[in-house]
Amino acid sequence: MTPEPPEADVTPVGAPDDGPWLAAVVVFVRDLDQSADFYSDLLKMETIARESTALVLAGSGNSNVVLRTIGPRGEHALGAIGVQYACWSAHDPDDLERCERYLKERSAHVETNSDEGRTVVEGRDPDGLPVMVMYPGPDRHALGKIMSRVYAW
Repeated sequence: MTPEPPEADVTPVGAPDDGPWLAAVVVFVRDLDQSADFYSDLLKMETIARESTALVLAGSGNSNVVLRTIGPRGEHALGAIGVQYACWSAHDPDDLERCERYLKERSAHVETNSDEGRTVVEGRDPDGLPVMVMYPGPDRHALGKIMSRVYAW
């Protein structure tokens, strides 16, 4: 794992009142319970609302994941128009290591890469959708270039 960058490298970007921030990610899934277990354990979130075909998970920083089941035949076209994946920010290096272990224990880990002082752990959710967790996040170390993952599908 990459250690926390020296204080001189910490580059906060924007303040909470500088504009909108991401409030929720909506993910269509095949199995609601299986995906809820995965995301709540990986991202340390709790279910705050639930209906028969959807639920809302809430985590630190007021972030939310909305899961909506579309059944066993649902598909996601990687490389098509629309959001492809979300990158989550770990609280510290230990939290990033926990996420990596979690993915490895479930055979869901794809790779771990470090570049420009940032480490990104990539895995797949129960439906095979990409899930990434990074440290430090852009709140502590601004993205200085386009991540190579943006070009891979």
